[in-house]
Order: sequence, then C-alpha cells, then structure tokens
Amino acid sequence: MYSRFKILVSGLLVLKKSYTTSDHVRKILRSLPVRWRPKVTAIQEAKNLTTLILEELMSSLISHEMELIADEPQRKP
Repeated sequence: MYSRFKILVSGLLVLKKSYTTSDHVRKILRSLPVRWRPKVTAIQEAKNLTTLILEELMSSLISHEMELIADEPQRKP
C-alpha cells in the first residue's frame, strides 16, 4: 500500500501538485477499509496528525496488519 501511495505522490509532484505530510497522513487513514476503523480512531485520538510523519504512521499500520493476520486463523473454524 505504501509503495503504491508513494508512486501516486511522485506522479502528482510531476504535475506540480504538492500536499503536506499531514494531508498524506489523512488521505492514508481515510483510504483504509472499515475493519481498520478502530485503529484509525485510536491513531487520530492519540497522535497529532499535523506532526505525525509517514514512517511512524506506516510502522503503526504494519504492526496492526501483522496482528490482524495472526488473528485470522483463530477466527476460522
């Protein structure tokens, strides 16, 4: 997901469109599926989105994704 996002951002830079890091953070959080909503809410409440860097956000999301993947076999009978 992050690599695809970076490709899109690079394409926008070529078109002379730039966004702030906080815009990127908000766009990534908005793009996540519904099952990620509790994590998105937790990040929004715990972090200052205007100063949150992309690497920190991605680290948090990747660790959450690993937890979701680890929990999947337990849910399936």
